[in-house]
Amino acid sequence: MKYPKEYLEEIKSRLKVSTVVSKFLAINKRGKEFVGLSPFKNEKTPSFTINDEKGFYHCFSTGEHGNIFDFLMKTQNLKFGEAVRSLAIQAGLQPYRFTKQDEQREKDWNIYTQIYSSYIERNRKNMISSTTTNKKVLDYLKKRNLDNKTVEEFNLGYVPFESKTFIDFKSKFEKKSLIDSGLFYLDERKNEYVDRFRGRMIFPIYSLTDKPIAVGGRIIEENKKIAKYINSPETNFFKKGNNLYNLNKVRKISNKYDEVYLVEGYMDVIKLHNNQIFNCVANLGTALTNKQTLLLGQFFSEIIICFDGDESGYKAALRAAENSLKYLEPEKQISFLFLPDGEDPDSFVENKGKEFFLNYSINNKLQIHKFIFNHYLNNSKKTPTDLAMVEKKLSILANSISDGLVKKYILGFFLDKLSDLLPSNNSFIQKNYKFKKAKSLEITKNIYKETQKFSSIEIKEISLLYIILNNLNFFYNQIDLLNDLLFFSKENKILYQLIEQSLKNGNYNNIDIDTKFLENINKFATVKHIIKKNDGNHSKLLEIFEDIKKDLKTHSLELRIQQLESKFAEDFNQNTFDEIRRLKKEQKIN
Repeated sequence: MKYPKEYLEEIKSRLKVSTVVSKFLAINKRGKEFVGLSPFKNEKTPSFTINDEKGFYHCFSTGEHGNIFDFLMKTQNLKFGEAVRSLAIQAGLQPYRFTKQDEQREKDWNIYTQIYSSYIERNRKNMISSTTTNKKVLDYLKKRNLDNKTVEEFNLGYVPFESKTFIDFKSKFEKKSLIDSGLFYLDERKNEYVDRFRGRMIFPIYSLTDKPIAVGGRIIEENKKIAKYINSPETNFFKKGNNLYNLNKVRKISNKYDEVYLVEGYMDVIKLHNNQIFNCVANLGTALTNKQTLLLGQFFSEIIICFDGDESGYKAALRAAENSLKYLEPEKQISFLFLPDGEDPDSFVENKGKEFFLNYSINNKLQIHKFIFNHYLNNSKKTPTDLAMVEKKLSILANSISDGLVKKYILGFFLDKLSDLLPSNNSFIQKNYKFKKAKSLEITKNIYKETQKFSSIEIKEISLLYIILNNLNFFYNQIDLLNDLLFFSKENKILYQLIEQSLKNGNYNNIDIDTKFLENINKFATVKHIIKKNDGNHSKLLEIFEDIKKDLKTHSLELRIQQLESKFAEDFNQNTFDEIRRLKKEQKIN
């Protein structure tokens, strides 16, 4: 008995060759490929290569070549059926048992995909046909900067409101199959089957093997009485929590990226793609599920969840964090990227461009455990009973993590952070007391919310500028202290250069600084209270100044090390390796 081709392709599409091989063999990344010692011959120099993009391995020593099934058969002495069953489990698929039910399901699957293929093609033609396309559709495409290339790339379509698709399809497919597809439903008032997506632009959703399995639809003519977006209902072959929009394309380029962006909407994916950010997928109206997390983990080492910068986006991110924390594994990471208020990935990348988006991501993404900790701490009143409840909640979340090692370190992180807030810590009591006196809870929340638009490094830069601006005479007499200061934000760097030049010229009493910029410095410098408290204490001033200066230098070293490590992964150059070692040594000293 032969396995259906589609079933074998589904297994291969879910598993990288490097993922399978790495369970039995030590491999290292070199450029787009992986290399290791041959499992077929004793050798000292690696000759075994893996190409995930093409889906095969090759041994230059022995000439052995094949896919993931071949690898298990040849190295683990398995029969083909045993290899298929083993890999199906690893891929999260049900074993194929060759029963009549399996055979019928295979036939139903073929019909199902034929219906969706015909439906998508029909409505793609509607999109590009001047006789059927509603003018409002063309206006919408123009407004969203969607050109013909994008329409073709994502197979976008349009379903006219007076769609006759069901009637036309009845001559090709059985009525039951059409109804089971979820594309049509019975209008009981008219007693006829109508198109679920009529009057909508459609976004086809594909399986990992590029088979159409569902569509999403957006209304073109604004109507507050109906949902703006809808998806195909769940069917025997489509489960929202098991699939992700655009993953069929992204998995093919996963060898080029360590991370993937998970966004909320179809248009977010399309706009990021149009701005040359290709490693992005969207969920389908559900919180991040276990199966989606595991699926993305097969292809990427980091998932960056980037939802809309509003309250609903924040709540969705929190649900995703709490749902997915339990599935964290070693060498896998989930991070969160919060955009400024009112922005979504679509608008943000369209307004700011690719480089700004990627730099913003590097400087502002927050690892899952830090996001969860910050959320619960910032939403507590920090009284002893509140902190006890926070610890209880965080302990429950940490103990839900399946992997023992990850559980150990995240629980340790939570408890270490909370220990800093114990009532015996005088700095906490002092800080809490001043907090109550100085600001109302609501004002403090607003200030905290505003600080989210700055990265932690930008806050340090702002604090450094605050120290200098409030002690100009001191730094005029100690100008050497300003040597080798590092700034990463363009705006902060320009201001620093202006201040430095004014100090060197001795004309520092009339520095022309933008009022808004100065307000931000005075508002968001985290050191302002301690600087005011120690006014005139130059030794304390220098201590704080040098600490921030050291932090910025450490950040610079980290960025340089990351660049060199990426380079070394491609060229394995000894000079690059030596430079990494030197910088890491300097990092420890610093």
